Amino acid sequence: MLLLAFDTATPAVTAAVCEPDGAAVRVRARTSTVDARRHGELLTPGIRDVLARADATPADLTHIAVGIGPGPYTGLRVGLATAHALAEALGIACHGVATLDAIAHASGRDTPFIAATDARRKEVFWARYADSATRIGEIAVDRPADVPTGGLPVIGHGARLYADVFGRSPEAAEPLYPSAAALGEFAVRRLLAGAELPEPRPLYLRRPDAQVPGAPKRVSPARGPVARA
Repeated sequence: MLLLAFDTATPAVTAAVCEPDGAAVRVRARTSTVDARRHGELLTPGIRDVLARADATPADLTHIAVGIGPGPYTGLRVGLATAHALAEALGIACHGVATLDAIAHASGRDTPFIAATDARRKEVFWARYADSATRIGEIAVDRPADVPTGGLPVIGHGARLYADVFGRSPEAAEPLYPSAAALGEFAVRRLLAGAELPEPRPLYLRRPDAQVPGAPKRVSPARGPVARA
């Protein structure tokens, strides 16, 4: 198995090549750049870079794992569109991984915590975890003050942005963003265990900011005074 992983659901554009190594997962190459405005410009060169440094070609790949968010629509669709195009062209399997699950996995924590990313509109996407590999319940979106932390530590960029609300030091929020290395390791372990991964479809928790306008309202012609003969 040789798996290409990448994620563009946050300001981080990240890619990695991973493979099983006995009971562990080997990351053959990785790259990450934080730039919220250049997902489309950075992803393809990043994929080429990790493949070259992993001494692999696209034809060597057997699986693709892509972050499915939640995250801002524009960045998220770059990764998903690329994943579908590559998987179809290469004739290989494509799997989704929730971006918060990748952040949680990268934390390596073995006690309960919450992972949160910036959802804009003064909200966060968040989920609760029993440990770095086990999410409890579904991913949600709320205002920071409405997240039921129950005193648990909160990690991720959302935790740093609203450190005053979550009562945590900004430095304690690491990791802030997903890494493709963690996402790939998470996916490889799940696949080897025979566990299912989500479909590579965007995880949307609310309507997009831009919407198709409805049909224009009909306007009756103005009626002037009736002329009399």
